[in-house]
Amino acid sequence: MKVTIYDVAKKAGVSIATVSKVINHTGNMREETRKKVMNVIEDMNYQPSIMASALSGKGTETLGLLVPDISNPFFSMIARTIEDHAHEHGMSVIMCSTDEDPEREKKYLDVLQRKQVDGFIVASSFHEKKLLRKLVEHDVPLVMLAYDDASLDVSKISVDDLKGGYKAADHLVSLGHRQIAVIAEHTNSSKLRILGFQERLESQGITLKEENIYRTTASTLNGKACFDKIFQRKDHGLPTAIFACNDLLAIGVIQGAMEKRMSIPDDLAIIGFDNTILATTTVPGLTTIAQPIEEMGKKVVEVLIEEIKEDVSVNQRVLFNPELIVRGTT
Repeated sequence: MKVTIYDVAKKAGVSIATVSKVINHTGNMREETRKKVMNVIEDMNYQPSIMASALSGKGTETLGLLVPDISNPFFSMIARTIEDHAHEHGMSVIMCSTDEDPEREKKYLDVLQRKQVDGFIVASSFHEKKLLRKLVEHDVPLVMLAYDDASLDVSKISVDDLKGGYKAADHLVSLGHRQIAVIAEHTNSSKLRILGFQERLESQGITLKEENIYRTTASTLNGKACFDKIFQRKDHGLPTAIFACNDLLAIGVIQGAMEKRMSIPDDLAIIGFDNTILATTTVPGLTTIAQPIEEMGKKVVEVLIEEIKEDVSVNQRVLFNPELIVRGTT
């Protein structure tokens, strides 16, 4: 059972206010009382919550970063950028990879609360939204990165996914492709990328059928598995191009196509999204929609630190422009 400040106060025989003063090193009291409370805190292994820390105004110069999958190069690259810019501001970063698992989300959020981080950055997706709402209700600084959720009234930093999808389709259409498939994630960002992609196709009289949209989680294995499903339907006609909503999925498509001895881009054009380091290591190089990772990481740190210092949510909505990077896969 979790120890509360009430338990500490009861065992030490003092008021809750006295325990709070000891924790926050404020107020005047006898040294004997202070030592008594500290001994009880240690004996009971009491960990003050971030809620109390935030309300008291006492900071730890530490930021909490929650990402869905650190093995995804996009998140590892942006985590490094966040750490570098936090360091420039004299802040440290504690990072947790949730694997999009609600239990892990809850566990790591609790861990970061007990570490009394000064604020949170939540990247891409988070299932336990009620926990985030609780942070917002207690005025704990929170900024969303690459994650646009209208139900959360917080600052949000992301790329313009709608425009990115539009640019991907525009590039493929300009090359004459009309039979196109899409491989996406179960995320808000992928939904927006698909919407932008469809908008450009429809402007050319091209319909992207639902049966040609494959949804999965981000990994090269899943990208290859989706390509294999597409290839199994070859009797109905193979697409001449595939838009993968992130680079990991696109790499899987490349692997699958090569196993089938298809020529890229002659038999199949492939375009990804993110422009991670993986995009430059494939042969041929991966055409992709670039997210400005450095700028996004810098901005999310600046906004979060502003909220921590001002003790108020600035509620900024920052959309960065995506950029088409043309390489050998198209």
